[in-house]
Amino acid sequence: MTLLGRVDREQVHGPRDHEPQDLRTLQIELPQPSKPGANYVPFVRTGNLVFLTGQLSQWNGERRFIGKLGREFGIAEGQQAARLCALNLIAQLRAALDGDLDRVVRCVRVAGFVNSEPTFLSHSQVINGASDLFVEVFGEAGRHSRMAVGVSALPYDVAVEVEAVFEVR
Repeated sequence: MTLLGRVDREQVHGPRDHEPQDLRTLQIELPQPSKPGANYVPFVRTGNLVFLTGQLSQWNGERRFIGKLGREFGIAEGQQAARLCALNLIAQLRAALDGDLDRVVRCVRVAGFVNSEPTFLSHSQVINGASDLFVEVFGEAGRHSRMAVGVSALPYDVAVEVEAVFEVR
């Protein structure tokens, strides 16, 4: 415990017990990190946390999954869109860490936004597409707190947007 009464991460979790899986071994290809589309930056690092800007369901700038869940897309397609957002987040994280994903301690929080019809109620199932990828890549350190909400619209009418916070060394 620190002087301020905070519990040190290693006291709770023990020494770092994971290494990210080699993306090639997992047959995962990352897109190129996207450039900001307005007046913001793709990530902010403060202390040992990296806050990643929300990423859309796009591949190298090509928007995919245009439309709403519950109208154009079902849960499985929404999960694919969320996974694509997570691939973009990992690409941005790798850029923030100068190419070294081994510096990731854990995924802290994920927030997912699902462009959906008012009657679509499976937002959390859709965002599992992102959560599952983080666990696949980072093991137990990929488990995180999360929120998943339905929204009436997203930029460019994409189906899903996901943002994340990572603890790093």
